[in-house]
Amino acid sequence: MDNRYIDLIEQTFDFPQRGFEVYDNHLYFNKLNLYDIVAKQGSPLRLTYLPRISEQIQKAKLLFGNAMKKLNYDASYKYCYCTKSSHFAHVLDEVLKNEVHIETSSAYDLDLINKLLSRQKVNKELFVLSNGYKTIDYLEKLSNLINSGFKNVIPILDNKKELDAYETLVNGTCHIGIRIATDEEPNHEFYTSRLGIRYKDIIGFYKSKIATNSKFKLKMLHFFINTGIKDTAYYWNELNKAIKIYCELKKINPALNSLNIGGGFPIPYSLGFEYNYEYMVEEILNKIKETCDEENVSLPDIFTEFGNFTVGESSAMIYSVLDEKQQNDTERWYMINSSFITTLPDVWGIDQRFIMLPLNHWDKEYQKVNIGGLTCDSLDYYNAEAHLNQVFLPKLDDKEPLYIGFFNIGAYQEAVSGYGGIKHCLIPSPKHIIIDKDEKGSILINEFSPKQSADSMLEVLGY
Repeated sequence: MDNRYIDLIEQTFDFPQRGFEVYDNHLYFNKLNLYDIVAKQGSPLRLTYLPRISEQIQKAKLLFGNAMKKLNYDASYKYCYCTKSSHFAHVLDEVLKNEVHIETSSAYDLDLINKLLSRQKVNKELFVLSNGYKTIDYLEKLSNLINSGFKNVIPILDNKKELDAYETLVNGTCHIGIRIATDEEPNHEFYTSRLGIRYKDIIGFYKSKIATNSKFKLKMLHFFINTGIKDTAYYWNELNKAIKIYCELKKINPALNSLNIGGGFPIPYSLGFEYNYEYMVEEILNKIKETCDEENVSLPDIFTEFGNFTVGESSAMIYSVLDEKQQNDTERWYMINSSFITTLPDVWGIDQRFIMLPLNHWDKEYQKVNIGGLTCDSLDYYNAEAHLNQVFLPKLDDKEPLYIGFFNIGAYQEAVSGYGGIKHCLIPSPKHIIIDKDEKGSILINEFSPKQSADSMLEVLGY
């Protein structure tokens, strides 16, 4: 058997595949020669490829559109982007090119919407679905947004008391939604989600507090599964419960017309990823349609809230290997020029795995390694792939450094690590570039932020 790295990948996976190809022993990501980019831009380097965001949005719209047509599902579909996945202006600008709507999670999200309005990126027809447990600041800003003339703001009630705030703060009528407090997965630490209103309380709450108050119209039921849309008995059971609650509410509240399916589609964290998006969309819509037909209620409009699915596949983090350390007979370390804790905190915090591939040396012999970060923290390492309890990389070459990339990292990493702030061991944030295409398809590369300077950190620290 050949021991070249490229042979290992081709023997293990169906390769090349969407987004990843190899030419002349260099890795291409969305047709981009990453080795050439790093040679010019340096490392560590974070990059965002904006066109992939639009591709993902259009993919979901096509899936739901085709399934609705096939099933004769006579209602509309609306794609919402979860801003918490990535709040950056370049991300929202790309997202909003695709006629989508917004889901918010906190008070400052509403300041972001007002900023988008001032830049004419959105108008007051935008659907704004507001989730989460709401602080006074959040409630006030949300009410101000409604009072300012946004026609499709839907506060999604996380608890019963929340309604009282809108009674006081909102002028005129107010559309609302209710989030269902779904049961967690059987192996979860808690039985019921801390977010939302319990199944058994929803009907009684509607009858006593909403139906009797002409100020409010219940328009949406929000169903959210924390682990995402997966083909499991747990997911289908929770979905069926949500559909039944929808039908029960619809019979006594004709204004109810929308089912919000929260929890997103998964994205690849391994080259061995398999997921039948088409089947899942058809099956979800079919279950909704079958139940609604049985209950003789009209079909709900479908909203989805996709964050990670929208932006996850658009980004990569690239490091260079500084050195190799043989610590004992079996443990070999590749030391990178940054830190996982400070650049990919999900690796450290929740043991998240990402697609990890070298940018060069695909023709070299491979070996089992551990990858170590620069901090003094013993947990600053990466030693397992999503499909395997170990990591293989090409052997080092004195003539040319080895570069390694971590892919599909576009959601949450910069927010969780504290973009622009203080990092563990004062490891600086890497340079960040934005890659786009012009109208002719030519590649455009712009620097979003330089490598974080010592002065900027020391200023934050008060020096």
